[in-house]
Amino acid sequence: MIAIASDHGGYALKEHIKAYLAAKGTTCEDFGTDSTASCDYPVFARAAAEAVASGACEKGIVICTTGIGVSITANKVKGIRCALCADSFTAEMTRRHNDANVLAIGAGVVGPNLAERIVDTFLTTEFEGGRHARRVGLITDMENGK
Repeated sequence: MIAIASDHGGYALKEHIKAYLAAKGTTCEDFGTDSTASCDYPVFARAAAEAVASGACEKGIVICTTGIGVSITANKVKGIRCALCADSFTAEMTRRHNDANVLAIGAGVVGPNLAERIVDTFLTTEFEGGRHARRVGLITDMENGK
């Protein structure tokens, strides 16, 4: 299950990605918003990030106009490593090297076709582990006040 959320600026792209993933047999839990009416992105990004952190969802996708606000918000949730990606290379590398568990996308930066490729790459790329696991461990230690 993939957690997905957006604000009003990312609503159309969120709906596109949900339909795209559903057509591929991937289930999403939608944490809002449900329209293009102005809203506060932290409410929705937090809910999706918390679902990932709790284990209720395997990974998450959060979307706003730039992707910046939702990525900052998601990264405030303990256990989340959210990466803002605008291309497939960064989506691949953040999974391989950072074990990112939430993807942020800027709907004003990335169109639907590129977003599909970014999402596919993010959801199918495995974490390499090894020296990267040590580095992710250092991040987790810092998050835990060590």
